[in-house]
Amino acid sequence: MISVKNLTKKYGKLLANDGVSVQINSGQMAVLLGPNGAGKSTLIKSICGLLRFEGSITINGLDNKSSGAKKVLGYVPEMPVVYPMLTVGEHLEFIARAYKLTDWEDYAEELLTRFELTDKRKKLGKELSKGMQQKVSICCALLPRPKAVILDEPLVGLDPHAIRELKRILVELKTQGVAVMVSTHLIDSTERDWDTTYIMQGGKIVMECSRTDMEGESLEDIYFSITGTNQGEDK
Repeated sequence: MISVKNLTKKYGKLLANDGVSVQINSGQMAVLLGPNGAGKSTLIKSICGLLRFEGSITINGLDNKSSGAKKVLGYVPEMPVVYPMLTVGEHLEFIARAYKLTDWEDYAEELLTRFELTDKRKKLGKELSKGMQQKVSICCALLPRPKAVILDEPLVGLDPHAIRELKRILVELKTQGVAVMVSTHLIDSTERDWDTTYIMQGGKIVMECSRTDMEGESLEDIYFSITGTNQGEDK
């Protein structure tokens, strides 16, 4: 569903992604781990068609920058971006119109209910806290019922109820055959549900492991054995 082959991205002389390859099939959840500066954000933005790059990226067999690929991809950025003068309800209506959705109202209402936003539907984007903006961002990404979803640090700013609900939704998406990719620093947040983990460091995938490869080791132990404590800034 999401196929990345030999992705290379430079910012001037900085090699942010160096020959990165990732494959996430329908009904799989892939977790992307790595210290700050590993290249995770660059990989995600490239997949979502926000950056120029060398290599190949397809979504559902289509070039990732094509309109067909964009229609089946949901993206939740690390920093929520909402329209300051649109209400919560108008955000969902905007997405519905942009994607030419039909019979979307019931699902929109379900999402608002699950993320405790029903009483905020008339609140303007500029009036929302960061956590509420994150909830709106998630609802907008899910409303078109995408075939692939990418979430960049989705739990940051969410309250405990929203965290629990999002975890439930991710499992539901997997069951429905959606390809899910989650980038997170909270290793234990997806401990029970992931299928494949990619660990990045220095712009490269330094390890790919499946749940069946664990052999009694925890994902946290594997992560720290590879990355140590080297920290920088995400690029």
